Amino acid sequence: MADIFEQRILDLRKEINEYNHQYYVLNAPTISDKEFDDKLRELQELEKSYPQYFDAYSPTQRVGSDLTQGFKQVKHERPMISLSNSYSVDEVAEFLTRAENGLNGERCEIVGEMKFDGTSISLIYTNGRLERAVTRGDGEKGDDVTANVLTIKSIPLRLPTNGNYPDSFEIRGEILLPWKQFEALNKERAFNEEPLFANPRNAAAGTLKLQNSAEVARRNLDAYFYYILGDNLPYDTHYQNMQEAKNWGFKVAPVMEILPSLDAVREFIAYWDIERKNLPVATDGLVFKINNLRQQLNLGSTAKSPRWAVAFKFQAERACTPLKFVSFEVGRTGVVTPVANLEPVQLSGTIVKRASLHNEDIIRNLDIHEGDKLYVEKGGEIIPKIVGVDLNSRIEGSKPIEFVHICPVCGTTLKRIEGEAAWFCPNKNECRPQITGKIEHFVGRHMMNIDGIGEEVAEQLYASGLVRNIADLYDLTEEKLVSLDRFKERSAQRILNGIRESKKVPFERVIFALSIPFVGETTAKVLANATHNIDNLMAMNETELSSINEIGDKIAASIVEYFSVETNRTTIERLRNAGLQMSVSEEELQNKTDKLAGKSIVISGTFAHHSRDEYKKMITQNGGKNVSSISSKTDFVFAGENMGPAKLEKANKLGIPIINEEQFLKMIE
Repeated sequence: MADIFEQRILDLRKEINEYNHQYYVLNAPTISDKEFDDKLRELQELEKSYPQYFDAYSPTQRVGSDLTQGFKQVKHERPMISLSNSYSVDEVAEFLTRAENGLNGERCEIVGEMKFDGTSISLIYTNGRLERAVTRGDGEKGDDVTANVLTIKSIPLRLPTNGNYPDSFEIRGEILLPWKQFEALNKERAFNEEPLFANPRNAAAGTLKLQNSAEVARRNLDAYFYYILGDNLPYDTHYQNMQEAKNWGFKVAPVMEILPSLDAVREFIAYWDIERKNLPVATDGLVFKINNLRQQLNLGSTAKSPRWAVAFKFQAERACTPLKFVSFEVGRTGVVTPVANLEPVQLSGTIVKRASLHNEDIIRNLDIHEGDKLYVEKGGEIIPKIVGVDLNSRIEGSKPIEFVHICPVCGTTLKRIEGEAAWFCPNKNECRPQITGKIEHFVGRHMMNIDGIGEEVAEQLYASGLVRNIADLYDLTEEKLVSLDRFKERSAQRILNGIRESKKVPFERVIFALSIPFVGETTAKVLANATHNIDNLMAMNETELSSINEIGDKIAASIVEYFSVETNRTTIERLRNAGLQMSVSEEELQNKTDKLAGKSIVISGTFAHHSRDEYKKMITQNGGKNVSSISSKTDFVFAGENMGPAKLEKANKLGIPIINEEQFLKMIE
């Protein structure tokens, strides 16, 4: 019999699992966020106090782990083949005719459902418990990503004990990153100067293959399920089984309908071609399936696709909307970007009101005039793009859009570097958006990682006069912060804790955080490894800097110019006095070797012992150079599991040696 604490733990797990289902699957929360957090906190404390009741499937374990692990490849119990495509109602009709002919004229009932644009997943449940999660891979085998899937709150880890599910079954679905989370992630990546994900599909696929499940949990993936396989399913039709899966706790697509005729198919297509834009996740078409499982079995599959299902692909989204005005916006580095402000139009699940025009040359090439109607596209890409002008609707006598030559914020005359497309404001230390942008950059996750300061708070700190320079952050106190509007003690402590922890951030990230033009994350690492401390870096001239591998003349000139400004040197001294790391640690210096000196190395695949980032750091520490693409100058490829086939082919073609994880570790001892 369970004791009082074990029973409370079991009760809390049951309650929290139910609340998760209500929130993430049914979208109908029944308690407040605070009440939920309180219950989760109580469960965490109880599990900590009574470790004998640990359960890997407890809702507290959905946060993931920061331990690195490689992905095993697992053979699918049944192949995961792709659907064939159709692009018109006539082609769907041909699919139905082929199916009925294959069944000797037997009539078929069609189910229409949404084709979600994510990454496919296969889940295996045994006795109501999630046993394994495997990606599609090559269709025959995929990667075991169970640890990452456990963090997805809309996926049930245990099914209700009273469900009529088989002892063992497989359910397939799509892992997705909802539009809201996708846009937040891309905003964060843009701020950290990381490459943006082109679309939610790429973001979901990349997230699912991360080797840090805590980061997977942070990104809030979602999942919809669309097909069940097993020997003893409760019903003989696909539709009934999927409706029953809802009762087991799965998030089944709400877009699923039995279509009795081709007219119904036509109406279904017409409706969802428009209405899908209101869905919270990305879609790229519809799927039509034969409903009867016996008929599906009899129809079977070709080598590439099932004969009982077909995909219907929507056309890439494009809209024509009036230009309201062009604004000119100043970024952290002073670059002035023209932005088309549009009459709102819906594309790919979001309302588009703005689209970057990038620079003066693009405005001129598109020949945009005041009041023009502009064509906006997304297609597979999430970033709205102006692709043309509707010249037929141009207002007679309208004037071409002229690029500004005075900073729209501080009034300073703009400059243009010879050979560059961009204009920039040279008033780096007094132009407000440049200063607030530097503050935002400085506190970012890949820089000093000071939590609690986003765009709004950075603006608030600037407007209040508390922070006019990144070094001012280290003069903040709780008293100063709580004097700001809507600031509570908890928010202030969150920021102050982040500021204290930032003093432990390694030197390479301090360099990146300084916002030196053209010095990104990788360049900052190169500089830290080459110079070892800030004084050496500040003392170097252009020739000395250019002699560092990967530091070109442009970057060298930018670094020298940055440190020639007295304000910047004063900021460095203030940061040094505040306790920031201004040199490479003794431990790192002791670990430096020349075992890979002069070697250009491409790293590809997933690894069992360390993460890719850790291996890249080892390469640098041992004198090697990380390069992204294979060429005749590549010394060797360091390959883990699932090395990209294109890289493998190119390496073999060029005769580039390929070494594995064990060989690499032996090489650097």
